[in-house]
Amino acid sequence: MKKKKIFIICPVRNVDKETERILKDYVRKLEEEGHQVHYPSRDTNQNDPIGLRICGDNREALYEAQEIHIWFKKGSEGSIFDFGMYFMLLMFVPEKKLVLINKDQVKPTPEKSFQNVILELIKK
Repeated sequence: MKKKKIFIICPVRNVDKETERILKDYVRKLEEEGHQVHYPSRDTNQNDPIGLRICGDNREALYEAQEIHIWFKKGSEGSIFDFGMYFMLLMFVPEKKLVLINKDQVKPTPEKSFQNVILELIKK
């Protein structure tokens, strides 16, 4: 199996303990497989009173990653921002794959939504 650089889009602020545990286990599994994982809770310095540097650091890590894995949580502002950066990157790197970590929790909605966009993008 080819080893990859992976960026995890996920909630950082106000993440519940169960989600945090699941994400840490997921990251550990990927790293045990030999992948290089950027997990923002661990790998992006969160000490930034404005948030601009955090956004820039995540932008660089997203750009360098070969795959983007997302834990979608409706209402997570940082996740939506990072997802928007991924979407923009698709213009320039259309082969940058998106993997939905919590597929069982993300359902299509009858109206337009980020869930629908994510579900459409993971089909490709």
